[in-house]
Amino acid sequence: MYATERHEQIERLLLVDGRVSVVDLAGRFDVTTETVRRDLDQLESAGALRRVHGGAVAIDRASTAESPLAERLQRHSAAKSAIGQRAAAAVGEAFRGSVFLDAGTTTAAVASHLAPRLSTGSIEVVTHALTLANALAAVPGAALTLIGGRVRGLTAAAVGADTVRAIESMRPDVAFLGTNGVSADFGLSTPDPDEAAVKRAIVRSARRVVVVADSDKLGRELLVGFAPLAEIDVLVTDAEPDPVLSAALSDADVEVWLA
Repeated sequence: MYATERHEQIERLLLVDGRVSVVDLAGRFDVTTETVRRDLDQLESAGALRRVHGGAVAIDRASTAESPLAERLQRHSAAKSAIGQRAAAAVGEAFRGSVFLDAGTTTAAVASHLAPRLSTGSIEVVTHALTLANALAAVPGAALTLIGGRVRGLTAAAVGADTVRAIESMRPDVAFLGTNGVSADFGLSTPDPDEAAVKRAIVRSARRVVVVADSDKLGRELLVGFAPLAEIDVLVTDAEPDPVLSAALSDADVEVWLA
């Protein structure tokens, strides 16, 4: 097999799996690991991937990679809707209290399933996400508080010191929290320090933390960690975590709910 053919196959594998291993590629192509490393070096120079220990990852899985909100709305939409419905069960029909909604497309799915109950006045919603506040404000009789701050365009959410202070002054009963990565060793993580500071404040303020994350986030580690697994109560996702992450969640006494 010529190098160009290997390169094309490596790029296809990255498109599907997001990550490749030097050892696995050497076995697949029946070449030495040194040959695979040269292939990966050449592809990295061409901007097709990013080298990591033992292999390579797709560019969009780099530790600082973050897609625009409009693009994320289209990704894994069915899984996110199912996760949102399952997570909404964390506040049962008899629930009377406050809910904090983090910014994100999966928390937006939670909001859509909670919306029919907001007009009853039994749930007070707090959020720093402009898109969620705009959608929920249309619900007649909804009790809604929007936390302000500097708006980060990529997520349409308030961030910064004022936002963090406002969250720290609250004690919501349940927080629905999004994340870009969930891993056994690094816990919850996100690419941006300002977003991480807000999420950290949410985790520390809430009485109960429900993390919503599609399976693409499982096993990922982004640049900034904001909470260890032991600080969350429930993880709602659409696929079983791998054995290592599953064991870590169990050790941290985190409930895993499958949508």
